[in-house]
Amino acid sequence: MTEPRFKPLSDAEMTPEQRRLAQAIVAGPRGQLRCPFQALLRAPEMGDLVQRLGEHVRYKNVLPAALKELAILVTARHWTAQYEWYAHRKFAIEAGLSAQQCDAIAAGKRPELSAEQAVIYDFASDLLTNRSVSDARFAAVKDRFGERGVVELVGTLGYYSTVAMILNVDRHPLPEGATPLPHLSR
Repeated sequence: MTEPRFKPLSDAEMTPEQRRLAQAIVAGPRGQLRCPFQALLRAPEMGDLVQRLGEHVRYKNVLPAALKELAILVTARHWTAQYEWYAHRKFAIEAGLSAQQCDAIAAGKRPELSAEQAVIYDFASDLLTNRSVSDARFAAVKDRFGERGVVELVGTLGYYSTVAMILNVDRHPLPEGATPLPHLSR
């Protein structure tokens, strides 16, 4: 098993800025300091901005929980972000996605989706793969969730892409016994 590149910092090893960031994360809805925030402690000003964006995306998003988790899984699959996938597959199932839908995404396949899920999946897949979305995909999200929903969906994809990249650079390991995402050919 690969060890993370960013070792957890003890309170004694932290600068005052790192300590403030760690305390803000622990005092917020996450309740604990774990990945990717151990890495983000190395840049506490940026880490604070990222954690505040993440708090909004995760806990205050206008998208229903199942659709937000669908977008996160599409992002984790795009980046082959092992730990992000591991953590959010469980959240996605708790929010109402099926194990079969998650397994299809893990395999790089489009799952069977409701009309509402398809709107999110197609927008997310297009943006992550093609770096843009068609007018039809934009209109589909806007019609269902408004302009705010479009922006929050893009913010969700961007935030979790940032998390995925940090976790991949850190090589944050999966817990023992967890099934890793297969690497897909691009």
